[in-house]
Amino acid sequence: MKKYYTKLVEAIQRFIAFIGETKSELKKVTWPDNKEVYNTTVVVILTSFFFGLYLFVVDLALQYGIHYLTQWIRG
Repeated sequence: MKKYYTKLVEAIQRFIAFIGETKSELKKVTWPDNKEVYNTTVVVILTSFFFGLYLFVVDLALQYGIHYLTQWIRG
């Protein structure tokens, strides 16, 4: 029974040490300010629109190309 008690105490001590280390690491984090968050959000949205439009054009080109190719093969 003493063996289980010792393991439980060690587990609790490790958990408390983990919480302390986590708090210490979070103090080192540099959080972005509102302007930086806004700017990166705008970049992500614009990039998404650009690649969406690009993929739309590529899809249309491939669709029409395959359509004309199959029409040409059928005669």
